[in-house]
Amino acid sequence: MYYFISWFRDNGVSLSKMVDAWHVNAATSGLVWDLTIAAIALTVFIVSEVAVRRNWIALLAIPATFGIGVSCGLPLYLYLRSRPVT
Repeated sequence: MYYFISWFRDNGVSLSKMVDAWHVNAATSGLVWDLTIAAIALTVFIVSEVAVRRNWIALLAIPATFGIGVSCGLPLYLYLRSRPVT
């Protein structure tokens, strides 16, 4: 989040400018698509597991995934999944 806030501070709060910056070259476009696909796959996995296990608190990993990143959402989900379901 530090980097996003820094970017918004330097460039103004414009999502369209940020999306343009994400696709400045093929390497950044590939990274954006890779992380987007990983986030969607993780979300589908979380929803399907929660539907079976009824571990509703694990749904907190979805906003963490899209708000912070897959590197936060996946470990958080695995931690919440390891806890006993009450």
